[in-house]
Amino acid sequence: MARYLVIVESPTKVKTIKKFLGSSYVVAASNGHVRDLPKSQLGIDVDHDYEPKYITIRGKGELLAGLRKEVKKADKIYLATDPDREGEAISWHLTKALKLEGKKVYRISFNEITKSAVKASLKNAREIDMNLVDAQQARRMLDRIVGYKISPILWVKVKRGLSAGRVQSVALRIIADREEEINSFIPEEYWTLDAQFLAEGEKKPLTAKFYGTKEQKITIKNKEELDSILSAVKDKECRVEDVKKGERSKKAPLPFTTSTLQQEASKTLNFATSKTMRIAQQLYEGIDIKGNGTVGLITYLRTDSTRISEEADQSVRQYIGEVYGKEFVAGQQTETKLENRNVQDAHEAIRPSDVIRTPAAVKDSLTRDQFRLYQLIWKRYVASRMQPARYETTSVKISTGDYLFTAAASRIVFEGFRLVYTEMDEEKENGNRMLGSLDKNSRITEASYSYKQHFTQPPAHYTEAALVKALEELGIGRPSTYAPTISTIIARRYVAKENKNLYLTELGEVVNHMMIQSFKSIVDANFTAYMEGLLDMIAEGKVEWKSVVSNFYPDFEEAVKRAEQELETVKIEDEVTDVICEECGRNMVVKYGPHGKFLACPGFPECKNTKPYLEKIGVACPKCGKSVVIRKTKKGRRYFGCEDNPECDFMSWQKPSAEKCPKCGSFMLEKGSRLVCSDEQCGFVKSEEKIKN
Repeated sequence: MARYLVIVESPTKVKTIKKFLGSSYVVAASNGHVRDLPKSQLGIDVDHDYEPKYITIRGKGELLAGLRKEVKKADKIYLATDPDREGEAISWHLTKALKLEGKKVYRISFNEITKSAVKASLKNAREIDMNLVDAQQARRMLDRIVGYKISPILWVKVKRGLSAGRVQSVALRIIADREEEINSFIPEEYWTLDAQFLAEGEKKPLTAKFYGTKEQKITIKNKEELDSILSAVKDKECRVEDVKKGERSKKAPLPFTTSTLQQEASKTLNFATSKTMRIAQQLYEGIDIKGNGTVGLITYLRTDSTRISEEADQSVRQYIGEVYGKEFVAGQQTETKLENRNVQDAHEAIRPSDVIRTPAAVKDSLTRDQFRLYQLIWKRYVASRMQPARYETTSVKISTGDYLFTAAASRIVFEGFRLVYTEMDEEKENGNRMLGSLDKNSRITEASYSYKQHFTQPPAHYTEAALVKALEELGIGRPSTYAPTISTIIARRYVAKENKNLYLTELGEVVNHMMIQSFKSIVDANFTAYMEGLLDMIAEGKVEWKSVVSNFYPDFEEAVKRAEQELETVKIEDEVTDVICEECGRNMVVKYGPHGKFLACPGFPECKNTKPYLEKIGVACPKCGKSVVIRKTKKGRRYFGCEDNPECDFMSWQKPSAEKCPKCGSFMLEKGSRLVCSDEQCGFVKSEEKIKN
């Protein structure tokens, strides 16, 4: 009897796939990669056509020995690793590690782990796609070159084991640029003015917002302008100038890609990108469902396509018609493509493997987090094949003297996809119901006004979701790289995560500055996106992979040599302080560790005394007069506080200045090249020219 060996990546998949295949099939797992470049050296022979040197990953010897025994017994070997470049490369490495040349070896891949998908893949077995393998090899080698060449320079400069990376360094720069934008932001004052109009015959007033004149929209910049408008509208006749009724529709969202799933799970479920990917992997590989055994609940989770197979499309439309009614089924022209030049479209979107398997039906078999993520994927998928939501809209313009006030309302007339799914940041229905009874003949009998002062806000700090969106829009990285990139910069303490927001740490600031100084192209978003484009062209068979590596390496090596020479001319000595070591009496010195600066005794290893380094900035505390020092939160975010903390609670995220505000006497803050009063109500700004004078 013939015997077939199927090799997958994960042990969980073994359990799921075994039940789909007959007794003649043996299913085994490689546990991911089995070969890689050595950790102790570059592993790329730059003098001999950039040939990579692969070795067996430590700890995989026993596993490979077990697989070799199974290979000897097998008539055919099917390599069923993940359906992406990484999976293709793992299959290729398995052929080398298991010496499968000359044997009957076939590559199979499936987008979902279901019986029909696995059986179909066996019928459509193929050879390994070397274009995909080469694209992965090129990525791995470029990442290795950047990491192994720059990291030692960081060790010299910053003195401790740090790392740089081709994609992580760009992500760090994006966060650093946003931090700089926030720090140099100058708030601007503006006012909002609302009017409460009472129409004849109505008991409740209608609230309308100030628009401007009939000719143009006006922003009220200060109290003087507000007072001028208020005096101009006082006791003036109020008239309904225009009432417009209309309809608008909101399209159903597209099914999830890796990026949009990470973004929505972050906003809706408060999941970190790494957690989203971990749970999605579990749902894909298989969950033990009561009465059904182990079942793969979703399709492959690493994709940038919104395409759905014809079979799945028909199935979900039929489900919607039966459960919600035929009027909710979308037309056949449903848009399924992302307008993005970087989309590979190699896989389907992320969707349930079977729409009949509702979240409620599998809830008892899932953990709370698995259920919440599956429910999000299921609802989004079903909604994507439903009709748009339709709204009835009303907008009103009311004049008071020379000025206009506007009000708008919307009422949902057909739920459409909203019956199943609403996005976290979707606008709420405007319930200004008074508008429905107004027309141009309505008389306004009374008007009152309310106003409020505001200040413009700086751009928001990046969250993981926002950073994923930015990386995708810039064409940096691919679906499989977003989560590990973010995890790495947080783990290295270049970035601190607090209340969802990502903040640059002191360490991140130093590393980013050095990268910009010495390796501009590496941290240039356009260059990194261009490299991603080249990797895509390798995968399509349009570019030879070694030519990409050989074109990149010489210029990069030059930059490395320049950086090393520049560092040699700078003698980095420990900064001696006036702080005396209480254990041996020496003057303590400033050292740099993985969490930033600290004080250490120069007598190490005889004396191992260390303490936190509180760097004074030469400014007196505005509250108690003692020195302001640089402090850090537990997660490494920098702020300015009093040296006498906790007795004195002064703190500021922005650097305080020794200057006092000439207008109100409050302390000033440094914002880029300007000084700004810390009291927003005052709003005094001292420009660079004034500072110089």
